Amino acid sequence: MGLFSFFTKDKKENLDKGLEKTREGIFTKITKAIAGKSKIDDEFLDELEGILISSDVGVTTTLKIIKRIEARVAIDKFVTTSDLNKLLKEEIVSLLNENSVEVTNTYEDLKNIKPYVIMVVGVNGVGKTTTIGKLANMFMKNGKSVVIGAADTFRAAAVDQLKVWSERSGATFISHGMNTDPASVAFDAVKKAVEINADVVLIDTAGRLHNKINLMNELTKIKRVMSKGIDAAPHEVMLVIDGSTGQNAFEQAKQFTAATELTSLAVTKLDGTAKGGVVIGISDELKIPVKYIGVGEKVEDLQVFNREAFVSALLGL
Repeated sequence: MGLFSFFTKDKKENLDKGLEKTREGIFTKITKAIAGKSKIDDEFLDELEGILISSDVGVTTTLKIIKRIEARVAIDKFVTTSDLNKLLKEEIVSLLNENSVEVTNTYEDLKNIKPYVIMVVGVNGVGKTTTIGKLANMFMKNGKSVVIGAADTFRAAAVDQLKVWSERSGATFISHGMNTDPASVAFDAVKKAVEINADVVLIDTAGRLHNKINLMNELTKIKRVMSKGIDAAPHEVMLVIDGSTGQNAFEQAKQFTAATELTSLAVTKLDGTAKGGVVIGISDELKIPVKYIGVGEKVEDLQVFNREAFVSALLGL
């Protein structure tokens, strides 16, 4: 079994609890909409469309789901909420599987690439620094050595917070302090990882809202400098977004996609929102795989994204 490929009972319970607000919004509304109906008709499909959009699935993705439901209903008969939820789950998971770039959640790349370098991007306030700390803890608990590079040198809190996380997890911490060159920090973190034969490097970056050109230039410089220490570094560029902001998170993802080549997403703060459907829309429309989701404050509440388990939790299955 690969690293992080397992999905334990505790993780399922945490996921169910973390998505409770979104599930209440979707499941309760669907139950009311289908009550007393003997078939799925146009009126119900219109209501279902509104339910999915209000959960921030997004208009484009919602319309795809509705079309799939219509096609299935033309063949099969679904008259109960339970039947409908199972149908919804099948079609949403199928959509995500078809339209998302495949992601190796088991991190098999770690066997072939050492150190494996992940550059983490995102605006301030989305939980980027906390996500890095939780990732470091996850890797360390699974027997992988980690180096953290504090390349967000414009915010003292980010540097201090990462230092605390590194001490907590046992990761090696690289920092040049405030107002220093972020690319230099990233290079030294990569260099240190090579020296100590570390498995993973996690690079934090500034969370300021730049214009597109400045953002692109800064991230490009960091990537270029890191590649001097390790060929092809970074191996992954992960965007962290706040799921509780709904469509704003989607817009942030589009902005960063325009500024740099993203390879994965981490969606945080899903436990405090009824807008968890945004995960489905972003994964489908932007073709960037969601790799992690945050469903609580605790370290173990950062989970590897499992599409089928996620949709099941949304629909109360």
